[in-house]
Amino acid sequence: MTTQHSAGVRSGIRLAQLEEQGRAALIGYLPVGFPTVDQSIEAARTLVANGVDILELGVPYSDPVMDGETIQHAVDQALEAGVRVADTFKVIQALQDLDVPVLVMSYWNPVLQYGVEQFAADLSAAGGAGLITPDLIPDEAGAWIDAATAHGLDQVFLVAPSSTDKRLELTAQACHGFVYAASTMGVTGERTTVGAAAQSLVARTREAGAERVCVGLGVSTAQQAADIAGYADGVIVGSAFVRTMLSDEPWSKQLEALGAVAADLAAGVGSAQHTTP
Repeated sequence: MTTQHSAGVRSGIRLAQLEEQGRAALIGYLPVGFPTVDQSIEAARTLVANGVDILELGVPYSDPVMDGETIQHAVDQALEAGVRVADTFKVIQALQDLDVPVLVMSYWNPVLQYGVEQFAADLSAAGGAGLITPDLIPDEAGAWIDAATAHGLDQVFLVAPSSTDKRLELTAQACHGFVYAASTMGVTGERTTVGAAAQSLVARTREAGAERVCVGLGVSTAQQAADIAGYADGVIVGSAFVRTMLSDEPWSKQLEALGAVAADLAAGVGSAQHTTP
């Protein structure tokens, strides 16, 4: 029996559409509930209005081992304000009129505590596209893969420059939507350079069987975005967006700054000489 679901636009479909246009995707990350739940909805809308093609919403978690200082600070504020996992589905549902894929980024423990099957069901019902799990490897993800498949959700796992060829192959087989390639070892955050390791990692991941590979960690400038968009299927940006929302400026000014950063990065992605494998 096929499970009924209402999952939104799948990320792989959107990436294929953009590929036909000859360009990569700009993927924007924001934490749910920062500064408030309603303001996180406004911020997500601002990203899409200024060129972001796919949204990635982070579930606030008290032990974000892969997040840098900027995102940790934002997540701490969200948790202090009482944001819970269920608020993620509220935000996703409020964005459905935008017709963009909305992926959730979550460490595994919140999903486990919520209930794997229930999380998949609620994510699909809200219109989410799928889940990115930075601390869950495919070998240990059987329960999630089964639930996600039943509810028509993307399963996105991470690879890193240190990943072995065997690990790349296993991850490529398990991913549905795209493979998330961490450009460098370490935590999230803006960097002056992304480094050549990212391009090599994308090539290795494709050789291992991945259909689409998107690159994140450290992207903060239009030039970096353009460079990555030349060889990857998507450019993932988080800290550069969140930073604009940590100022003391009025909320309207913060949204203006957020939109300006998104437009600049979108222009960088759009300017790239994108080549598909």
